Amino acid sequence: MKDILIFRHAAHEDPGSFADFAAQHRLSTRLVRIDEGEPVPESIDDTPALVFMGGPMSVNDPLPWIPRALNLIREAYALNRPILGHCLGGQLISKALGGVVTRNPVKEIGWLPVTRVDGPFTQDWLGDLPDAFNVFHWHGETFTIPDGATRILSSRDCPNQAFVIGNTLAMQCHVEMTADMVRLWARTGAAEIAAARAMPKAQTGHPCPAPLASIPSPTVQDEAAMTQDLDNRVARLTPIAHRLYRRWLQGLDR
Repeated sequence: MKDILIFRHAAHEDPGSFADFAAQHRLSTRLVRIDEGEPVPESIDDTPALVFMGGPMSVNDPLPWIPRALNLIREAYALNRPILGHCLGGQLISKALGGVVTRNPVKEIGWLPVTRVDGPFTQDWLGDLPDAFNVFHWHGETFTIPDGATRILSSRDCPNQAFVIGNTLAMQCHVEMTADMVRLWARTGAAEIAAARAMPKAQTGHPCPAPLASIPSPTVQDEAAMTQDLDNRVARLTPIAHRLYRRWLQGLDR
C-alpha cells in the first residue's frame, strides 16, 4: 500500500497523536510540508487516504496550493477514499464538498466542551463517548455542513464542530493535541490570545451596560488556563481521538 498523505500547513501544527495512532496501526504515512513549499499532488492516483492538519491561514485566502488541495479532496471523495480533516483541514473538506467557510461570531481557543448531535451516524462514529467532552480549539472561522453530510459534534459558540460523509470525517476542533503541542501553541500564539481575550463586551455574546468596555472572552483561555492539569487533559483527549481515528480507518482498503 502506498503512503497515506498527511498535509501540514504550519510548522507547529504537526500530526500529533494521529502520528502515534498511525504507528500503532502500522500505517505507512508521508508528511507533505505545505509550509515548506512542498507541492500538493496533481492527482490522488493510488494514494489510499488523505489527512489534513490545521493552520493559521483561511481557506478563502488566495494561496496557490488551496485550489489544488480542494481538487484533490474532491477526487478522493469521488473515489470513496478516506479523508480526515482537523480544523483548517475540516474547513478545506467543507469547501471542497460545497460548503462555505466564514468568520465565527467568537474565537474558540483552549479547552472547551463539544456535545454529541443525535443523528443516523452519531453512534457509529462516536460509540460510547459521553454526551459532552472537552477537546482543544484554536479557530476564528467556521464551516457549513455540505449537502449530504451529517453533523455529529457541536459546541455552544460554534454549532458545526464535526461532520461525516461516507469515509470522510471533518472536524473544526483539534483532537490530535499532545501536551507539547499545547504548550508550544500557547507560547507562539500569545499575541493572538491577548488580542482575543480583550474583545469588547458586545462581541462576547454577553449583555452589558457599556458596550465598548472589555472583559476577557469566555471562549478564549490564556496560557495558564490551557496548560492547567495538562497531562490529564491530554490523557482524556487521546482516547477520544483514537476512537474517531479507528472508525475513520474502517474506510481504508487494506
